[in-house]
Amino acid sequence: MNQSPDVTTSTWQDAGRLLVAKALSELSYEELFVPVPDGPGGWRLELPDAPVYRFRARRGGFGTWRVDPAGVSRGDEPAVDPVRLVLDARSVLGFDGPTTAEVVRELTATQAAEARLLAEGRPAGELADLPYAELEQHLTGHPVLVLNKGRLGFDAADLDRYAPEARGTVALRWYAAHRSVAAYQGVPGLDQQRLLAEELDPVTRERFAATLAGQVTDPAAYVWLPVHPYQDETVVRTLFAGYLADRRLVPLGKGPVDYRPVQSVRTLVAPGHRDVKTPLLMRNTLVWRGLGTRATAAAPDVSAWLATLPAGDPELRATGLGLLGEVASVVVAHDRYDEVDDAPYRYRELLGAVWREPVAAHLRPGERARSLAALLHVDPAGRAVLTEVVGRSGLAPREWLRRLCDALLPGLLLCLTRHGVAFCPHGENTVVVYDTGDVPVRVLVKDFAEDVTLLPGHAYPGLSERADRVLVRWPAQEMAHSIISAVLAGHFRFLAGVAEEHLGLPEDTFWSVVRDALLSWRADHPDLADAFDDLGLLAPEVERIALNREHLTGGGFHDRADRDAAPDVVHGCVANPLATAPVPAALPAGVPA
Repeated sequence: MNQSPDVTTSTWQDAGRLLVAKALSELSYEELFVPVPDGPGGWRLELPDAPVYRFRARRGGFGTWRVDPAGVSRGDEPAVDPVRLVLDARSVLGFDGPTTAEVVRELTATQAAEARLLAEGRPAGELADLPYAELEQHLTGHPVLVLNKGRLGFDAADLDRYAPEARGTVALRWYAAHRSVAAYQGVPGLDQQRLLAEELDPVTRERFAATLAGQVTDPAAYVWLPVHPYQDETVVRTLFAGYLADRRLVPLGKGPVDYRPVQSVRTLVAPGHRDVKTPLLMRNTLVWRGLGTRATAAAPDVSAWLATLPAGDPELRATGLGLLGEVASVVVAHDRYDEVDDAPYRYRELLGAVWREPVAAHLRPGERARSLAALLHVDPAGRAVLTEVVGRSGLAPREWLRRLCDALLPGLLLCLTRHGVAFCPHGENTVVVYDTGDVPVRVLVKDFAEDVTLLPGHAYPGLSERADRVLVRWPAQEMAHSIISAVLAGHFRFLAGVAEEHLGLPEDTFWSVVRDALLSWRADHPDLADAFDDLGLLAPEVERIALNREHLTGGGFHDRADRDAAPDVVHGCVANPLATAPVPAALPAGVPA
């Protein structure tokens, strides 16, 4: 266990200052707050029966607010307490008592995690050298959601053991589950015997097999799966106690591999092994982090089908878009909860596992990988990872950004317009691959069974019925949000601010480069131009996805029976900077951007 560091009052207040600025930025963006001008570059937020909040902010693309954390005041005092801001704004936000209590709980936990990151923060130069999984353990989480590290269900010891910012490792516990309640699925050619041979060493397999044989009469009637220690202690030994008693579940022992939890917490990564995603009865960023039984069972089918897209499309293959396939899964049903159709969904997502292709398996010699989210990270001394990476490339910032767009956008656009397939390529789900000179060359995407969408009424040859039943169907305009909201408004609006502040790249230039990359792709694909236009990527206005509204107004708290399969909450529209960005002029040779 890695003990939490001693957090000083100063560090706690620094974390609070950052969260106050983020809350003002994102809640103003979603129009939960409506600041008014207060002098050149200044704004004020007036709340009933509370001191006036004053701050300095720049407006950016997609209507974003860039609030300066150093310049926020509450009355005559610096504003360093995000919980105080929420309580001051309770009537404006419309919070009832239960919602207020939940927000205070998650916001306090988020501030504690943020303070830990600040206390143990490493320089951007060191972070840029870290392998993918280790770097993930230093990042600050979802850029949009204010309550992004609430982790409801984890106690202090759990956070020290399992939170990514604890920077520790996790050893999984293995169980055998009887086939009357469990099932294994794998992509063609990957049965469970092969999977176990590749994921567990011979000594461990023999030990587990002997343990199972000593307790049951028919070991062949069981499938094996890893269980997160937290889930073992909070779910398996309690809610599955009957299974343990009648040997439908048999504990096999501790696994030999040390995994690192990445930003999603439930996904674990270890060198030389597939990534493992395990359910956690823990709520973070809107949802409980279980594994839906139907989606988990279908995951290998979805991944096997997705792999046929680049296999049958040379141009898509040439983009280098990598699909981190969910190649195997085990699901374990809970016989009693399965009878309660209207039970909260978390009780139908309790036990199972998904094995995913690791990032390292997609890298060539000399290449390195970082999540797209890493490009937003700024170390405690104020140096950005983006500054490090661009500096190492030797490219001008504008040229480097164009290389990023060319690595990221073509594959996603082809999938959308030619194949009718959309991913959810937000910062944590998208991994950027860099060449030996730290220049972006392609991207890898992940999370398929629950985050891939298809077109209604469209035929998808080769897609299994089991996969078809779990994949959501949305019209093209909704699927376009996989780029508009996940990439452009959900990530690039933040990256534009980092690039301006840390690289000196004007925001207008940033959006011009992105627009030019999109228009160049359209010009190169006249047969797909109409489908591109239907996406509305260059429309004057786009819908504003309001994740904090969804979270803070109860969508993330109530005990619904189904996960939201509908599109995210929308609140009005925002001006699209890509509609008006000027076409960038060509640079003379040797002139930096």
